[in-house]
Amino acid sequence: MHYKIQVSKYTSIKQLVYSYSIKSLSIDTYKAENQCIKYEKIPLHKVRDNNRILYTSSVSLGLSKSQNRKAMELASAIASDLSGICDDVFSIQIVPPGWIHFELTHSALATWLQSLVVGSGEEAGEQGAGSKGEEFSPLPPAPRPSASFQCPMPNLFAVQYAHARCCSLVLLAHREGLIKLREPVPNPNPAFWSVISPNPLPWLNGDGTLRLNHPDERRLIGELIQVVDNIECPDVSDSVKWEKVALNLSQAFEKFWSNCRIWGEVKINSPELAQARLGLLMATQSVLRFVLEENLGVFAPLEL
Repeated sequence: MHYKIQVSKYTSIKQLVYSYSIKSLSIDTYKAENQCIKYEKIPLHKVRDNNRILYTSSVSLGLSKSQNRKAMELASAIASDLSGICDDVFSIQIVPPGWIHFELTHSALATWLQSLVVGSGEEAGEQGAGSKGEEFSPLPPAPRPSASFQCPMPNLFAVQYAHARCCSLVLLAHREGLIKLREPVPNPNPAFWSVISPNPLPWLNGDGTLRLNHPDERRLIGELIQVVDNIECPDVSDSVKWEKVALNLSQAFEKFWSNCRIWGEVKINSPELAQARLGLLMATQSVLRFVLEENLGVFAPLEL
C-alpha cells in the first residue's frame, strides 16, 4: 500500500501545522505582514488525547480585532482555506468562540511513523511522497558521542535499556522472518532501519484506519510526537528538560511492551499487527537514539 497523501518537509507535526497555517494566513485578506501570523507567533497547543492527534489554535481570536471581523467568522474563513490545502493530512474543525482544531489523519500518521523508521531515503520517498508535496524528513543524524560523553547519568540507564531492548527485539524479528532487513544489519546502532519487507509497514487496516489502537500504543505514539515536536520546534526546544523527556518516552515504551504482544498468538493470528508493532519499536528506537546522543550526550547501546 502506498500512502498517497500531501505531506511536508517537516518531521515535527507541530511544524507541519505551522507550515499550513502560514500558507493560509499569507493571503492578503489576513495581512501577511502582520507579525502575529509569523509561525513562531501563531498560538498553537497540542491536546493530550490518546485517541487522536489534535492541535488547537486561537489565531482567529488574536486576529479578529485587527481584521475587524468576528472570531468565528474569521475562523471559518481560515478553516475553509486550510481544508483546501491539507484535507488529506488534517481534519479541520472550528469550535466556539473561535478555536481552530487540527486533527491528524490516520494516513498522515502512518506516513509520519514510517518516516521515523526508514528516514527520507529511497524507501521513504517511494512510500511517503504524494503529488502535492515532499516526504517527511527524518530526524537529523545525531553525531556519535566521544568517549568522554559515554558515562551515563544514573537516571538514564532505564532509557538506555529501552533503546537496547528495541534494537534486540527488532533484530530478533528479523532473524525469525517476521520482518526482513537489508543485510548486513546496521551496526553500530542504526539511525534508521533498512526494511526490505514489509515495505511499507502495515500501519493501516484495509479501511484506512490505524492498526495500532491499544491505549498503550496510542500513548507511545503521542509521546513520540511530543518528543519530535520538542526537538524540531525552536520555540520550545531551549526550555525542554531532556532527561525527563527521555524517561517519559522510555516509560511509555515499557508500558507498551508489557501490554502489547508481538510474538505468540499475535504473530500467528495477526502478523500485520505484529509487524506494525515492530514498526512502532523501530520508530521509538530512532527517537530514543537521537535524544540520548544529541540532546543528552550519552551512548545509545545496541545491547546491555
